[in-house]
Amino acid sequence: MSTPNVGLVTAEQYFYHQSIIDFGPDAEPGADLESPVPRRRLLNLLRKTGAADACRAIAPIALDRADLERVHTPDYLDAFQSLSAMNGGELGDYAGFGRGSYEIAVLSAGGVAAAAEAVARGDVDRAFALVRPPGHHAEPDRARGYCLLANIPIAVERVRALGLASRVAIVDWDVHHGNGAQVIYYDDPNTLTISLHQAQLYPIDSGFIDEVGEGAGRGANLNVPLPAGSGMGAYRYAMTEIVLPALEAFAPDMIIVACGYDAGLLDPSSQMAVTARGFGEFTRLLVQAAAGSAQGRLLIAQEGGYSPLHSPFCGTAVVHELLGWEFGLVDHYDLDDSAPEQLLQEYQRQAIDAARRAGVDSGALPH
Repeated sequence: MSTPNVGLVTAEQYFYHQSIIDFGPDAEPGADLESPVPRRRLLNLLRKTGAADACRAIAPIALDRADLERVHTPDYLDAFQSLSAMNGGELGDYAGFGRGSYEIAVLSAGGVAAAAEAVARGDVDRAFALVRPPGHHAEPDRARGYCLLANIPIAVERVRALGLASRVAIVDWDVHHGNGAQVIYYDDPNTLTISLHQAQLYPIDSGFIDEVGEGAGRGANLNVPLPAGSGMGAYRYAMTEIVLPALEAFAPDMIIVACGYDAGLLDPSSQMAVTARGFGEFTRLLVQAAAGSAQGRLLIAQEGGYSPLHSPFCGTAVVHELLGWEFGLVDHYDLDDSAPEQLLQEYQRQAIDAARRAGVDSGALPH
């Protein structure tokens, strides 16, 4: 079997974005969740294992205003650019930023767009975009949850404008609900959005199973809210019962993953129990799904993940799988499938079965 041609996008500027969250006067400064550290350590580990060198380097695209306005409102972009040129500010909940973040956010979106274009053109078989700031919470007219621009939708609309893809599936396994893509594509029958997330973690008012799309887009939005404490048993069941059948039925031109590691068992932002090797398993399943229904076109774009220790292992497992490599790292938190945290519990099965029934009723999944 030939070695896959895997693209890798990153840029030094990504590590200079300042994410500012005000936790109030009783929080000592210096313990920010969204910081450059987990991403920097992931890149270093990819270099240490040789994975970075084994990938084809792809430079971010310099996006213009028209690329951004396919997704975001002019007023929002104007406000973001203006605040960024001064001392930064906040344009949504939990999404403060520092001076110069507008240009870095545009470069982050340009990194995902460059990877999407390379995959869509067939320049690479699949790609990983190690970008920052993340994007899956950003909505057309506001920032949310560390996310300032909707990186993946901007990339999707660019490849569509270039005539390189029409039907696109977005699979979001970040532990927080993928509200951005849901809002942007809620009535779009040509964009399948699937979010697996911890139930009512963030945002607490979205991500429910009855949110299935509307109008022509009914059946093109699937939410799988998982109970806190879910490990590989629950995630594996959700993948096989919901995600993979939905992708097969939708038959996209390309699959894009909003890839967070914050469902990892050491992550400080959630209460889930996914192992690093588990993220590699997710990747393997979607590589197979893309080969079967999307001409092999798969892009994985970095989103959340806030453990400086564990996130680099999780991301390396993803990239090694894209390359067709064994994981091979010494991971002291690689729990066996028989560990209690990894077993599929009945209450987890019931929650996933309810999400599947909602998908069947909406037409997203076969009976």
